Amino acid sequence: MNSTTVIVGCGDIGITLGRELIEAGHRVVGVRRNVAALEGSGIEPLALDINDAETYDSLPDADHVVYIVSADRFEEEAYHNAYPAGLEKVLATYAKRDTPPRRIFFVSSTSVYAQQDGEIVDETSATEPHGFAGQLVYAAERLLLKHELPGTVVRFSGIYGPGRDRLIRQVNEGRMAPAAPPMYTNRIHRDDCVGVLAHLVKLSQDAQPLEEIYLATDCESAPLHDVMSWLAGKLKVEATDLIQSPLRRRSSKRCDNTQLCKSGYRFRYPTYREGYAHVLKEGGFLENVKA
Repeated sequence: MNSTTVIVGCGDIGITLGRELIEAGHRVVGVRRNVAALEGSGIEPLALDINDAETYDSLPDADHVVYIVSADRFEEEAYHNAYPAGLEKVLATYAKRDTPPRRIFFVSSTSVYAQQDGEIVDETSATEPHGFAGQLVYAAERLLLKHELPGTVVRFSGIYGPGRDRLIRQVNEGRMAPAAPPMYTNRIHRDDCVGVLAHLVKLSQDAQPLEEIYLATDCESAPLHDVMSWLAGKLKVEATDLIQSPLRRRSSKRCDNTQLCKSGYRFRYPTYREGYAHVLKEGGFLENVKA
C-alpha cells in the first residue's frame, strides 16, 4: 500500500513537496483554505479552515503529516491561530485515530533564536525569542515535542527562490547593506526546503532514527553585505543607497546545519551563490544585463 502524506498548509513549498513525494510513490493530500491552486498537481485537495475546529475530522488517516501553515498577516492573533492553535487541533485530531501517523513534521523557523551578535547557533542553542512571532512559533514547537505523537521540528532559515526575490530587487534598485558591523544572514533555497522535508519523510518511512529538531539552512552563513555585493556584481549595478535596516528587526547569527548534513541530506544549492545564480537565470534578471 502506498504511503499517505498529508500536507497541512499546502502552499508553494507544500505543492512542490507534494509533487516530489508523488513521484516517490506517495499518496499526497494537500490541505488549504482555497484548493484551486492544487488543480493539475496530482495532489488530492482538501479544503479546510484552520480556524474552524469542526472541519478537522475530515483529515484523512496518514502515515506522515507535514504542517507548513503560515500566518496570513503579521499580527499576534494570526500567528497564534496559524501556529500553536492550528497545530494543536491537528495533533488532537490524529491522536484519536486508531492508526495514528508515524510522525508529524512541523515547519518552524530560525525566528525562535534571539542571538544577534554573530553567534553560531545549532539545535541545542538557547531559544529565547523576543517578539510575538518567534514566541508563538516556539510555543508550537514545544507543543509538538511534548505530545504523545512522534514529532520532528524543522527550523528553516531565510527562504529564497522562485517568487522570493526581494533581495535581488533591492540590489537592482542600487541598495546595499553596510559592510560594518557585519550582519550575518542565513538562507535556504525553496527547493532545498522541499528536499529536506522529502528526505526526512523518507527516513521516517524507512524506520530510520530522526532527531527531534533539525536546523535547515544552507552551508554558508554570510554577512548581508557580501551577499548583496555578489548579487550587484552579477547584475552589474552600483550601490547608490546604503540601507541601515534591511530587515524587519536586527538579527545576526550563524546557523550550523551539521546535524542535518549528518542525517544524509545533500544540498541542491549549498550556498547563496549556487542558489541565487539559479534564481537570477530562471527569473530573467540577467536578460537586460550588459555583458
